[in-house]
Amino acid sequence: MIVTTAGRTNEDMIRQAEQIAQALGSPYVPRNKRSVLQLMESVKGDCLVVGKNRLELYPRGEDEPFFFHPNSAMFRVKRLLKGEKDPFLEASGFGEGMSLLDCTLGLGSDSIVASFAAGASGKVIGVEGNPVLAYIVAAGLMSWSSGLPPMDKAMRRVSVVQGEALAVMERMDGASIDCVYFDPMFEESILESDGIRGLTNFALNETLTKEMMEQALRIARKRVILKDHFRSSRFENFGFQVFRRKSATFHFGIIEKP
Repeated sequence: MIVTTAGRTNEDMIRQAEQIAQALGSPYVPRNKRSVLQLMESVKGDCLVVGKNRLELYPRGEDEPFFFHPNSAMFRVKRLLKGEKDPFLEASGFGEGMSLLDCTLGLGSDSIVASFAAGASGKVIGVEGNPVLAYIVAAGLMSWSSGLPPMDKAMRRVSVVQGEALAVMERMDGASIDCVYFDPMFEESILESDGIRGLTNFALNETLTKEMMEQALRIARKRVILKDHFRSSRFENFGFQVFRRKSATFHFGIIEKP
């Protein structure tokens, strides 16, 4: 992967691109009026474009990038501010002052909603395996302006950890976090959103394994939560109590710790 700037660039943007390239261990390539497609063809690789307001990650040969956007968290937080309910919070019982490990961060929509519900006294950690995606999402969470101060504060409180979920959990102490969350469907749901389909070109395809469940149950104080397709066999295979949602394509499963 290479790092470059937007077509209309300046010294600040070039400096930022050079710093990001160094942080990610990728070469910085000056734009020099070339298109992103031309740059990718010249190096036979992907391209991270540093723009004025956001970072865009292009998979080689494609013109639709991945970029950070809070996605469904926007309207979900707006509903919560109106006193309405959220299916994830209802099923998980997650709330004020609680802590969550989101093992499938994606764009962080559920983590943002969880952070909003937990408040300043809570803690939300999101795990992302791809280092470039982790960098983009972490930067987006710190800089995105939604126009809703409670939403912005919730985004700033989400901590992003780069690594594979199993390895991250193995490093954690037993009973060290209230809830552990898995959403192995996040790639499918991402496809429904315009402008961010490029995520599926970079995301790690981690499935839910016996070892991951063992670690989740070891570190969770209260419960393990699974969001999955309503026909998924994982609910039964791992012993989840399913909260069925009429006409919904996905359900939530819960395993309570004794």
